[in-house]
Amino acid sequence: MADLEFFFDCSSPWTYLAFHNVQPLARELGVQIRWRPILVGGVFNAVNPTVYATRSNPVPAKMAYSARSLQAWARLAGIAINPAPTVFPVNSVKVMRGCLALEPQGKLVEFARAAFESYWGDDLDIAQDDVIRRICATAGVDADALLNAIARPAIKDVLRANTDELIARGGFGSPTFFVRGDEMYFGNDHLPLVRASLQAQLSPRRQR
Repeated sequence: MADLEFFFDCSSPWTYLAFHNVQPLARELGVQIRWRPILVGGVFNAVNPTVYATRSNPVPAKMAYSARSLQAWARLAGIAINPAPTVFPVNSVKVMRGCLALEPQGKLVEFARAAFESYWGDDLDIAQDDVIRRICATAGVDADALLNAIARPAIKDVLRANTDELIARGGFGSPTFFVRGDEMYFGNDHLPLVRASLQAQLSPRRQR
């Protein structure tokens, strides 16, 4: 089975697009996705602080274009994205820990999808426990159990380790894909290259 890793943080709209778009691609190619929750703020702090400078001193023309581009991608994907949520940037640490806690139960994808929709679709602050409970209800998850799980040191350690690993492997933001373990691609717009790389990897196996 081809290996596709997806490092992600629910606080990014472009990651929401990639999360939505990578799943049918993986199904089509028969590839399993290894989901790797991270804290993108930790990545920015360590290796990409220019993100903060850009937010503090935005280029108006570039920001306007980016907003139009985001909506065009959202329409193409068939999802709704609010480009200006009330709380931005949002503290996503609890939901990203939640993704990790739910992975052994096979509920990571449902929970992450509900978190993306709550923040980018419904303009809810996913840092708040009442919103997390709503996300849990949507995903069919026991909210009390989840809130207890995300407070455990082991879950915190895995999220930190994933973030550190992405940095060590050359990553600088979310979403980041890895094919074959060392081919890195950044951003929703690089999914065609992810597809091409996966197809090249799969072709020799299918010819045997």
